Amino acid sequence: MTPRTSWQPGRRFLLRVAGLPVESVRDLRCPDTARWADEVLSAERDLNVRGGELSDVLHALVPAADRAFPDDGTRRRRLLALRRDIFNNRLPAQPAAALDLITELDPAVARSTGQWLDDRRALTELHRHGAELLGGELARTREVLRALLDEDRLRHGLLLASPTLEGRLGPYLRLGADERPDKRLRKVERSVLSYLYRTACKTSPFSTFTGVALGTFGDGADPALRVREQWRGRVRLNVVVLARFAELVLASPALRADLPVRLASGWGSDDHRVRYVRRWVTAGDDDAAVTFDAVKDRLFFLRRSGTLDRLIALLSERDLRYREVVDWLCAEYGADADAELCETYVSALLQLGMIRVPCLDTDVHTADPLDSFRDALTALDRPWAVELAAELGDAAALLAEFPDADTAGRAALMRRLRAGLGEAQRLLGAADVSLPQTLVYEDADAGDDVSCGLGAWTGADGGALRSVERVLPAFDLTLPQRVTFKGFFLARYGKGGRCDDLLGLVHDFHEDFFDQYLSFTAKRVPFDARGEYVPEENWLGLEEIRALDRGRRAFIDRMRALWAGHTGTEDVVLSDGHLDEVAAELDGLAAPFTPQSHHVQLTSEGDEPLMVLNRSYGGLSFPFSRFTHVWDDPSGPGLSDPLREQAVRLTPPGAVLAELTGGPVTSNLNLHGRLTDYQIVCPGEASSVPEDRRIHLADLHLEHDENEDRLVLRSERLGQEVVPVYLGYLVPLALPETPRTLLLLSPTSMAPLDVWAGVPHGPSHLGVTRRPRVRHGNLVLARRCWSTTAASLPALPAGTPEDEVFLAWRRWRREHDLPTRVFATVSGGPRGGAGAKPQYLDFDSPLSLAAFEALVKSPDDRVELREMLPSENGLHVVSERGSHVAELSVETFTFTPRTEENAPCPS
Repeated sequence: MTPRTSWQPGRRFLLRVAGLPVESVRDLRCPDTARWADEVLSAERDLNVRGGELSDVLHALVPAADRAFPDDGTRRRRLLALRRDIFNNRLPAQPAAALDLITELDPAVARSTGQWLDDRRALTELHRHGAELLGGELARTREVLRALLDEDRLRHGLLLASPTLEGRLGPYLRLGADERPDKRLRKVERSVLSYLYRTACKTSPFSTFTGVALGTFGDGADPALRVREQWRGRVRLNVVVLARFAELVLASPALRADLPVRLASGWGSDDHRVRYVRRWVTAGDDDAAVTFDAVKDRLFFLRRSGTLDRLIALLSERDLRYREVVDWLCAEYGADADAELCETYVSALLQLGMIRVPCLDTDVHTADPLDSFRDALTALDRPWAVELAAELGDAAALLAEFPDADTAGRAALMRRLRAGLGEAQRLLGAADVSLPQTLVYEDADAGDDVSCGLGAWTGADGGALRSVERVLPAFDLTLPQRVTFKGFFLARYGKGGRCDDLLGLVHDFHEDFFDQYLSFTAKRVPFDARGEYVPEENWLGLEEIRALDRGRRAFIDRMRALWAGHTGTEDVVLSDGHLDEVAAELDGLAAPFTPQSHHVQLTSEGDEPLMVLNRSYGGLSFPFSRFTHVWDDPSGPGLSDPLREQAVRLTPPGAVLAELTGGPVTSNLNLHGRLTDYQIVCPGEASSVPEDRRIHLADLHLEHDENEDRLVLRSERLGQEVVPVYLGYLVPLALPETPRTLLLLSPTSMAPLDVWAGVPHGPSHLGVTRRPRVRHGNLVLARRCWSTTAASLPALPAGTPEDEVFLAWRRWRREHDLPTRVFATVSGGPRGGAGAKPQYLDFDSPLSLAAFEALVKSPDDRVELREMLPSENGLHVVSERGSHVAELSVETFTFTPRTEENAPCPS
């Protein structure tokens, strides 16, 4: 890091807090059965040790038996059989007779053997208690689970996440105290248990499973936080529903006739062709729990004709409805005009995207998409549109009731909402109703006034987190693409070069280079069969790519060296010197302005405070953007305005920050308030920001700044650099081509910190390998982890008694020295798979073990178990109900000027 680098922490944070206190799941454990199992295992271990020693002594008695009873082979066989039984920790069939035999040979050995046999009989008796003990505790824990199903925060979230499961709870809830669930109800039990653990032990915001609270850091280092008891739901309709209504309207010739149409924004022409950006929308799977429509765009050309030129001139002068355009076209051709042919021509232009209907799009800054859609329909002033707006008004009224309704009320509202939306689709002539499985999204407001000390997570100087940020570019999945885009630009325009046709540059970049580059990089495996690092694709021979490869190798080599010298169970500690080696290779890749977001958890062990780094992203206001609607109340300052003011303060001198949206919203994850003063409007997009704050693509040019050796986007109208920022939650790769390419000029990044990548596993023990915790200072970069395949898990035949199953899991846990509570990730196949989510696993709970076993589908499944950190005793967030698992989303801002001519960094 250069001496001129400036760094500052954000003073605002988002708290993601589990809906139920962690104490909620404690009564799902079977402590008496767990103690019984531990007594059994301790007794087994003691008898095994003593039995091994005793079997050696008995082996030495065999010659004595041969001498004492030379003609009696039976005694010899009985002695050998006794030795085998004791060695294998089994009670002999006739222990008294065996003991008499040894007494004749050696009374002292007989006394030891007798004690072993007594203890072995006691173990057998102890075993007999297990089934009764577990049966009683299982009945109790099922009663506890059924009682927890009355928790609103669990049921409200379940109603949205899995309405099918929520609807199947009735028979399970009606089970008697002594009734055991059948196979079908055990499946319900496992499923609802996983949602309960999600509500009490995880921090992924969804409805009331996990709430969000807005907080600020004050002075001091106290991490303690208190959240309020009462939460308020903020509900919005799934925007995919609105997309389905728009599709129905556009598909109907009678209805689309009333829609206002416009030329695709950003079009241009030459002597022979009209050039514009065409957009394709691929509908998502409405049966999936989470769905959104995929949008692609590409530069497109239409051959110019007299008709097309006149129509473009007409729509450039005034706004018209679709029917008016068709009528104009018929009038143009007079009596010879074929009305059907004119309709077909205009319909083709609509289908090709040369003309568009922006009034049906969902704008990214829309506070309430349903209300905006209804306003657009009302503005059409047509009977069908007014009637549809009224039907959707009924849906809006149901949504308004939703936050204050109880579980039964919410279920009834959901049924009415689905029926009403279906009826509205039939009103438009739909033969089959098409609605997504998830109709409603909810975020739970847990407060806007929580606070804790800045020193609790980083302090004013950044501490360990600031040091680790230096090496995050080595893990950034998007950095090779950004460097490659710069290389492509320099190859085409040269150092100090300039491009005024950004649309053409984007098109040529993808056509000539990037699409094929992405297809190659998608097949790249980071490490070869020998475990050696595979360099990034570097088709242009770029030094920055080589530096990135060197930085990654430096980190891998350092971790390999630390691992090779590691013994015992102590943490692996990365020092500043270790990170300096990596940062030195990456120094030339630093951007002038680097906003970072981190998801962290605070805890302590003994007297040592710890911070766990879960995820890191690059980008502005990322922790907050998705949740701005929760606090953007018209009666107050809300959240969007303060964030926009912060963005202005942070903007590097001589630049403006401008949002890239990716066009109409296809997912609620991308809805957010207006967080920048400016917005880049790509061809084919519309914008709701004031006209003077819109930066159209035609106003931008791209140039290479030789002094700083970076690409700079500039606005002709503003005379300033434009820094693109993306504020949505969809991954940038899901965006259309033009905004996705411009984001290669932004500070957006994705840096999953996998410290063990490329480091071979140590030797396995009974099929299980383990990794220690990895820290830099007080910052935990990786939790303790145990890896195996399903084939190495306890495997018992069907019908094995439940107490024996529980005992087998306790034995396996003890054998591998696992914590009692972990998070388990099961992924398919011998090499694992992406997308698998960790599930809480409690070895003190037979119900939890059964739910985990249901995740395993094949012996080849990969299983990873990670320590629960923070542990139950290390939580710093409380409410009136108890202690809550929580995660802080925080921001940092780094400014790295590269030349002496740079103005000072903003403060």
